[in-house]
Amino acid sequence: QVQLVESGGGLVQAGGSLRLSCATSRSIFRISTMGWYRQAPGKQRELVATMTGGHTTNYVDSVKGRFTISRDNAKNTVYLQMNSLRPEDTAVYYCHAEPIGVSYVYWGQGTQVTVSS
Repeated sequence: QVQLVESGGGLVQAGGSLRLSCATSRSIFRISTMGWYRQAPGKQRELVATMTGGHTTNYVDSVKGRFTISRDNAKNTVYLQMNSLRPEDTAVYYCHAEPIGVSYVYWGQGTQVTVSS
């Protein structure tokens, strides 16, 4: 069973920083576009950032210049560095893996990020 194991969420004041981590198996990591999504209460889940195996990135406009996605191929881990956090960034953040050439994706269990004003 494929697992995406997330860590790094928590409570932070506005303007602060957090780093999320998501580790998975090498067999999945090396063939997947890895990403982060988030879901705030009462809202739909939205894409935050993705990074392909070739390190091409994509960000939602609201986090550009504040969040940075990266991946460590040696550790089979994807990171989301979140700076200048805002209360509107409060959400459950989900790690996501989309393997190339298959029709299914994988999700982590989610980690809560709360930004106080």
